[in-house]
Amino acid sequence: MASKKFDLIPLPFETSSLKIWLSGLAKRKPNGDVVMRIAFVHDWPQDPGLAAGLQERLKEKQIIVPLPGKIRLIAGADTSYRRPLQSGVTALAVAAIVVLSFPELQVVEVVCRATAAPFPYVPGLLTFREGPALVKAFEELTHIPDVVLFDGQGLAHPKGMGIAAHMGILIDLPTIGCAKSRLCGVHDPVPTTKGSSVCLRHGQEVIGAVVRTRTGVKPVYVSPGHRSDIEGSVALTLELCRRFRLPEPIRLAHHAAGRFCPKPDEMA
Repeated sequence: MASKKFDLIPLPFETSSLKIWLSGLAKRKPNGDVVMRIAFVHDWPQDPGLAAGLQERLKEKQIIVPLPGKIRLIAGADTSYRRPLQSGVTALAVAAIVVLSFPELQVVEVVCRATAAPFPYVPGLLTFREGPALVKAFEELTHIPDVVLFDGQGLAHPKGMGIAAHMGILIDLPTIGCAKSRLCGVHDPVPTTKGSSVCLRHGQEVIGAVVRTRTGVKPVYVSPGHRSDIEGSVALTLELCRRFRLPEPIRLAHHAAGRFCPKPDEMA
């Protein structure tokens, strides 16, 4: 499995499984393992019109608030695609979640899962293509992150419901979207020095920020997903970009998803 590619470390603190259990964020599997529980569940419509309608309804559940003051575990989530392993499946979505200690950024846990991805690529509806695989991966996590970063949009989305916002509502954890390209909005030029940022606006609303994470390198598009805000999302993203353009949790999740070769028991 992909986790064997990383050096996993014991946590230097007590995660308190009892506290996680009592918070309602965990469930116990038949084998006794305590894993993450999906807080909100819905069907995955295959029709783009129905999917867009679901986004409208989910918007009512989105919460924009400051990030938690204490962060000990942080996760990155990303998805890659494979050719189908069986006839009749258009594509295979491989989701990876990498949990790291913070601020050390040492890998604590890696989970990869794959599902069929029958939903077509439609700009603005990425979650309906990648979400089912991500849900399966989150359901296997034994370490509940304090914040999750997604390779994609959060609030910076025509409906304010990018993959970081949508998945944040499903897992009910603070989430941040960090995308390599813009989906919507306008902004002023970004200064070339690392740490520079400008507001990303959609109409009269500020929906995120365009952030230069390395001097002279293309910026990234940062926006809050759920239970986060723009200021905190930008600050944390910069803290996590220590050597590369992308935040380390997303970068590692991208590599994990790309290397993962699913076995039958790792598919849904």
